[in-house]
Amino acid sequence: MVTSAHEGSHRIFQERPEILTPVFGVLGIALPEKATVDAITTDVTETRPLERRVDTLLRVGPSDGDPFLLAIEAQGKRDADKASSWSYYVAHLQAKYDLPVLLLVVCQDRATAKWAAGPFDCEARGWTTQRTCPLVIGPDNLPVITDRRTAAENPAMATFSALTHARSPDIDAILEALGRALQSMDEKSAEYYNEFLDVNLGRTPAGDKWREILSFVTYFPGRGTVRETAYLEGKAEGKAEGQAEGQAEGRVEDRAALILRVLEKRGIDVPEPARELIGSCTDLDTLTLWFDRALTAASSEDLFVEESGAGDGSV
Repeated sequence: MVTSAHEGSHRIFQERPEILTPVFGVLGIALPEKATVDAITTDVTETRPLERRVDTLLRVGPSDGDPFLLAIEAQGKRDADKASSWSYYVAHLQAKYDLPVLLLVVCQDRATAKWAAGPFDCEARGWTTQRTCPLVIGPDNLPVITDRRTAAENPAMATFSALTHARSPDIDAILEALGRALQSMDEKSAEYYNEFLDVNLGRTPAGDKWREILSFVTYFPGRGTVRETAYLEGKAEGKAEGQAEGQAEGRVEDRAALILRVLEKRGIDVPEPARELIGSCTDLDTLTLWFDRALTAASSEDLFVEESGAGDGSV
């Protein structure tokens, strides 16, 4: 099942490819700092009755060697069907692009990570025809980043650490460090990481903790304080309230844009009435619900099932 956490576990590699180098370092595979990374189509469907899609597919061009494809899969639990589908991805992509293929599986729990490492064999009568050996990132080998300086120096890796360790006892310390690190970033970057975790942690204990932390963080350069301190000192009450309102409006606009982007990327037609309904919604919880539905919806109407049933949201 496609969920926000599933999407975040692989989509960050598309949007922040700088995370590849430290992740490959964790796996013991050399990848130079200077490498081109291009997202390519994730569709590996060959015939209409059988549709297969890799979560994320990147073409990596290292500065010190030949290019290769990196197929990234987010895996939330054991799935017996993956033994054959992952083997298919690797074989098909190698044949289609004439490039070697690495398969990276991202997991959030140790049991799934252990299973995902394989190997997965295609064999008969004692002979192995093909063996698939995924690279696996999970709680056991991805670093726990609880230091503010480290998080500020590598925010993409710190964000990925939070996503992968979302079920870990260390998650509160990870989120606290990242929240403090955002104070030293430019506003655009800080908002990206804030929104990314807000969406992908979703309605989980980790997501609630992240929203609690960010409700107090202020991004005024050089301040490094929390909003309640400003209130206690009697400083900038109006400014803080205005900023909070502005941030809330910005998050609503960004969430609406993300919904439309997901539908567009999935090839779902969005008629003008649906666009207006999404764009005019100001309730963040409703937009979050629509975003989750957009990941699996067969049509734009599927986003508004409850509203349509009530007779007040039909498009």
